[in-house]
Amino acid sequence: MTSKVTNAGVTECIAEMLENKKKDRKFTETVELQIGLKDYDPQKDKRFVGTVRLPNVPRPKLKICLIADAKHADEAKKHNLDIDVTDLDTLKKFNKDKKVVKKWAKKYSLLLASDTVLKKVPVVVGPILNRIGMFPTVVSHAEPLSKKIEDTRASIKFQLKKVTCLAVAVGNINMSADMLKANIMMALNFLASLLKKQWHNMKSVVIKTTMGAPVKVL
Repeated sequence: MTSKVTNAGVTECIAEMLENKKKDRKFTETVELQIGLKDYDPQKDKRFVGTVRLPNVPRPKLKICLIADAKHADEAKKHNLDIDVTDLDTLKKFNKDKKVVKKWAKKYSLLLASDTVLKKVPVVVGPILNRIGMFPTVVSHAEPLSKKIEDTRASIKFQLKKVTCLAVAVGNINMSADMLKANIMMALNFLASLLKKQWHNMKSVVIKTTMGAPVKVL
Protein backbone atom coordinates (compact mmCIF):
# COMPACT_ATOMS: atom_id res chain seq x y z
CA MET A 1 0.00 0.00 0.00
CA THR A 2 1.28 3.45 -0.85
CA SER A 3 1.41 6.35 1.57
CA LYS A 4 -1.88 7.60 2.98
CA VAL A 5 -0.12 10.87 3.76
CA THR A 6 0.62 13.27 0.92
CA ASN A 7 3.20 16.04 0.60
CA ALA A 8 0.40 18.56 0.06
CA GLY A 9 -1.49 17.32 3.12
CA VAL A 10 1.59 17.55 5.33
CA THR A 11 2.35 21.07 4.01
CA GLU A 12 -1.16 22.20 5.02
CA CYS A 13 -0.82 20.64 8.47
CA ILE A 14 2.57 22.31 9.06
CA ALA A 15 1.10 25.70 8.10
CA GLU A 16 -1.79 25.14 10.52
CA MET A 17 0.55 24.03 13.31
CA LEU A 18 2.79 27.09 12.92
CA GLU A 19 -0.26 29.37 12.71
CA ASN A 20 -1.56 27.91 15.99
CA LYS A 21 1.61 28.99 17.77
CA LYS A 22 0.20 31.45 20.28
CA LYS A 23 3.35 33.27 21.38
CA ASP A 24 7.12 33.16 21.32
CA ARG A 25 8.67 31.11 24.09
CA LYS A 26 11.98 31.58 25.82
CA PHE A 27 13.10 28.26 24.36
CA THR A 28 13.02 26.69 20.93
CA GLU A 29 9.91 24.53 20.71
CA THR A 30 10.31 21.04 19.32
CA VAL A 31 8.02 19.72 16.59
CA GLU A 32 6.83 16.27 17.59
CA LEU A 33 5.36 13.53 15.43
CA GLN A 34 2.89 11.31 17.29
CA ILE A 35 1.66 8.05 15.77
CA GLY A 36 -1.02 5.69 17.00
CA LEU A 37 -0.84 2.12 15.69
CA LYS A 38 -3.67 -0.32 15.02
CA ASP A 39 -3.80 -4.12 14.66
CA TYR A 40 -0.68 -4.39 16.81
CA ASP A 41 -0.45 -6.41 20.00
CA PRO A 42 2.79 -5.56 21.84
CA GLN A 43 2.38 -8.75 23.85
CA LYS A 44 2.26 -11.04 20.81
CA ASP A 45 3.67 -9.19 17.82
CA LYS A 46 7.37 -8.82 17.28
CA ARG A 47 8.55 -5.55 18.80
CA PHE A 48 10.36 -3.51 16.19
CA VAL A 49 13.15 -1.01 16.62
CA GLY A 50 14.76 1.16 13.95
CA THR A 51 16.81 4.32 13.62
CA VAL A 52 16.82 6.69 10.65
CA ARG A 53 18.85 9.81 9.90
CA LEU A 54 16.61 12.69 8.87
CA PRO A 55 17.65 15.15 6.13
CA ASN A 56 17.62 18.07 8.60
CA VAL A 57 18.83 18.09 12.21
CA PRO A 58 15.68 18.26 14.40
CA ARG A 59 17.43 18.85 17.74
CA PRO A 60 20.66 20.81 17.28
CA LYS A 61 20.94 21.29 21.06
CA LEU A 62 20.50 17.60 21.94
CA LYS A 63 22.53 17.09 25.13
CA ILE A 64 25.26 14.52 24.51
CA CYS A 65 28.13 13.22 26.63
CA LEU A 66 31.09 11.38 25.12
CA ILE A 67 33.04 8.91 27.22
CA ALA A 68 36.26 9.53 25.35
CA ASP A 69 39.73 8.15 24.91
CA ALA A 70 42.55 10.69 24.73
CA LYS A 71 42.37 11.00 20.95
CA HIS A 72 38.64 11.72 20.87
CA ALA A 73 38.94 14.13 23.82
CA ASP A 74 41.56 16.10 21.88
CA GLU A 75 39.40 16.06 18.74
CA ALA A 76 36.34 17.35 20.62
CA LYS A 77 38.40 20.16 22.16
CA LYS A 78 40.13 21.07 18.90
CA HIS A 79 36.84 21.41 16.99
CA ASN A 80 35.02 23.01 19.92
CA LEU A 81 32.18 20.49 19.67
CA ASP A 82 29.02 21.30 21.63
CA ILE A 83 29.11 18.18 23.82
CA ASP A 84 30.27 17.21 27.29
CA VAL A 85 33.35 14.99 27.42
CA THR A 86 34.31 12.63 30.23
CA ASP A 87 36.61 9.61 30.65
CA LEU A 88 36.79 6.27 32.44
CA ASP A 89 38.81 7.71 35.34
CA THR A 90 35.99 10.18 36.07
CA LEU A 91 33.38 7.39 35.89
CA LYS A 92 35.42 5.30 38.33
CA LYS A 93 34.80 7.96 40.97
CA PHE A 94 31.10 6.96 40.95
CA ASN A 95 32.16 3.69 42.66
CA LYS A 96 29.38 1.84 40.79
CA ASP A 97 26.80 3.66 42.93
CA LYS A 98 23.57 3.14 40.98
CA LYS A 99 21.95 6.39 42.13
CA VAL A 100 25.01 8.46 41.28
CA VAL A 101 25.47 6.85 37.86
CA LYS A 102 21.75 7.22 37.07
CA LYS A 103 21.70 10.88 38.12
CA TRP A 104 24.72 11.60 35.92
CA ALA A 105 23.38 9.71 32.88
CA LYS A 106 19.92 11.29 33.08
CA LYS A 107 21.43 14.74 32.52
CA TYR A 108 21.89 13.70 28.89
CA SER A 109 19.64 12.65 26.04
CA LEU A 110 22.33 10.32 24.76
CA LEU A 111 25.72 8.88 25.68
CA LEU A 112 28.50 8.09 23.22
CA ALA A 113 31.73 6.19 23.87
CA SER A 114 34.99 5.80 21.95
CA ASP A 115 35.35 2.29 20.52
CA THR A 116 38.52 1.81 22.56
CA VAL A 117 36.72 2.32 25.89
CA LEU A 118 33.19 1.03 25.23
CA LYS A 119 33.78 -2.49 26.59
CA LYS A 120 35.25 -1.07 29.79
CA VAL A 121 32.22 1.14 30.56
CA PRO A 122 30.06 -1.66 32.15
CA VAL A 123 33.11 -2.81 34.13
CA VAL A 124 33.56 0.69 35.56
CA VAL A 125 29.93 1.74 36.21
CA GLY A 126 28.14 -1.61 36.43
CA PRO A 127 25.01 -2.70 34.48
CA ILE A 128 22.85 0.31 35.40
CA LEU A 129 23.25 2.14 32.04
CA ASN A 130 21.81 -0.87 30.22
CA ARG A 131 18.87 -1.06 32.61
CA ILE A 132 17.89 2.59 32.18
CA GLY A 133 18.29 2.44 28.39
CA MET A 134 21.33 4.72 28.37
CA PHE A 135 24.08 2.37 27.21
CA PRO A 136 26.51 4.41 25.07
CA THR A 137 26.55 4.33 21.28
CA VAL A 138 29.97 3.49 19.89
CA VAL A 139 32.09 6.08 18.06
CA SER A 140 35.05 4.96 15.97
CA HIS A 141 38.11 6.88 14.83
CA ALA A 142 37.30 5.97 11.22
CA GLU A 143 34.95 8.95 10.83
CA PRO A 144 35.21 12.56 12.04
CA LEU A 145 33.72 13.05 15.49
CA SER A 146 31.85 16.16 14.29
CA LYS A 147 30.04 14.06 11.64
CA LYS A 148 29.05 11.45 14.22
CA ILE A 149 27.65 14.17 16.49
CA GLU A 150 25.63 15.69 13.65
CA ASP A 151 24.35 12.26 12.53
CA THR A 152 23.35 11.51 16.13
CA ARG A 153 21.44 14.77 16.46
CA ALA A 154 19.74 14.14 13.11
CA SER A 155 18.67 10.58 13.92
CA ILE A 156 15.38 9.43 15.39
CA LYS A 157 14.47 6.05 16.82
CA PHE A 158 11.17 4.19 16.57
CA GLN A 159 10.72 1.43 19.11
CA LEU A 160 7.59 -0.52 19.95
CA LYS A 161 7.39 -1.14 23.68
CA LYS A 162 4.32 -1.92 25.78
CA VAL A 163 1.99 0.65 24.21
CA THR A 164 0.96 1.30 20.60
CA CYS A 165 1.68 5.04 20.71
CA LEU A 166 4.95 6.39 19.33
CA ALA A 167 6.38 9.90 19.55
CA VAL A 168 9.56 11.35 18.04
CA ALA A 169 11.04 14.82 17.62
CA VAL A 170 11.17 15.60 13.89
CA GLY A 171 12.10 19.27 13.98
CA ASN A 172 11.85 22.60 15.72
CA ILE A 173 9.98 25.83 15.01
CA ASN A 174 13.06 27.58 13.63
CA MET A 175 13.08 25.22 10.65
CA SER A 176 11.39 26.10 7.37
CA ALA A 177 8.16 24.38 6.36
CA ASP A 178 10.03 22.51 3.60
CA MET A 179 12.62 21.20 6.06
CA LEU A 180 9.89 20.05 8.44
CA LYS A 181 7.99 18.38 5.60
CA ALA A 182 11.12 16.51 4.42
CA ASN A 183 11.75 15.22 7.96
CA ILE A 184 8.12 14.24 8.59
CA MET A 185 7.76 12.37 5.28
CA MET A 186 11.03 10.50 5.77
CA ALA A 187 10.10 9.57 9.35
CA LEU A 188 6.67 8.27 8.32
CA ASN A 189 7.96 6.32 5.32
CA PHE A 190 10.67 4.75 7.48
CA LEU A 191 8.15 3.79 10.18
CA ALA A 192 5.89 2.27 7.52
CA SER A 193 8.82 0.09 6.42
CA LEU A 194 9.12 -1.27 9.98
CA LEU A 195 5.43 -2.17 10.34
CA LYS A 196 4.12 -5.60 9.33
CA LYS A 197 1.33 -4.12 7.17
CA GLN A 198 3.08 -0.82 6.58
CA TRP A 199 0.62 2.12 6.25
CA HIS A 200 -2.31 -0.16 7.14
CA ASN A 201 -0.99 -0.26 10.71
CA MET A 202 -1.12 3.52 11.18
CA LYS A 203 -4.30 4.53 12.96
CA SER A 204 -3.49 8.20 13.56
CA VAL A 205 -0.72 10.69 12.81
CA VAL A 206 -0.47 14.01 14.61
CA ILE A 207 2.10 16.83 14.61
CA LYS A 208 2.46 19.43 17.34
CA THR A 209 4.87 21.96 18.78
CA THR A 210 5.95 21.57 22.42
CA MET A 211 3.34 24.03 23.71
CA GLY A 212 0.96 24.02 20.75
CA ALA A 213 -2.26 22.22 19.93
CA PRO A 214 -2.06 18.93 18.00
CA VAL A 215 -2.80 18.96 14.27
CA LYS A 216 -4.22 15.78 12.73
CA VAL A 217 -2.34 14.55 9.64
CA LEU A 218 -4.05 11.16 9.40
